Amino acid sequence: MKKVIIAEDLKISLEKDHSFFNRSDIRTIPAATNEDILSLHRAEKANLIITYLDMPEMNSETLCALIRDDVELRNVSIIIVCSETPANLQRCVQCGANAFITVPVNHAVLLQEAYQLLHVTPRRSCRIPLKLKIEGASKEKPFTGRVENLSSSGMLFQSSAIFFEGDTIKCSFSLPDSTRITGIAEIVRVMKKENEKDTTHLYGVRFPDLSDADTSALEAFVKNNSKTSSASS
Repeated sequence: MKKVIIAEDLKISLEKDHSFFNRSDIRTIPAATNEDILSLHRAEKANLIITYLDMPEMNSETLCALIRDDVELRNVSIIIVCSETPANLQRCVQCGANAFITVPVNHAVLLQEAYQLLHVTPRRSCRIPLKLKIEGASKEKPFTGRVENLSSSGMLFQSSAIFFEGDTIKCSFSLPDSTRITGIAEIVRVMKKENEKDTTHLYGVRFPDLSDADTSALEAFVKNNSKTSSASS
């Protein structure tokens, strides 16, 4: 059974997705503060922690430092929710979280990140929230969309095109520094739409075979994004 320790009000919101967090193989444990999260993690050895950057009594930088420095606790993935400011994004990047989500929280995005982190080996890499136009083709049919977040190994994007898990797509997008990334991506997750009237779909993808140059560019972008954001603000 997968164990998820989660800030109380986030748990209430995410439990609306009956197909995921209410499954019998996932146990969600609510916590009021990061001190509670740390105590629960010591007792339960969670697979995933979801919390806010700023919580009563202990902030998430302190929480992450205590977890990552403890050999018995560090094998856990962490998602942090924060307001979208350059300072907060920099704090999230530096504290060792696996992913961070900005408020107002898009529940589909948060569920996608949780799904990914619960079904892969816990990792130290980070996903960066951003808005980029993406272009590509699938089975020779062109499509466009919008990247929601990005890491060196994958991304989350929205598009009106219809894909299925296991599909491969050719895609291309430009980073804010104008570096063009082009390659093959595999659809690994199709998220349920929150509003049935919405004409766009949310997809999680991984990059199975990017060039060394593109991989290096993505890694550098993820590492330096907070500094870039601060400089451009």
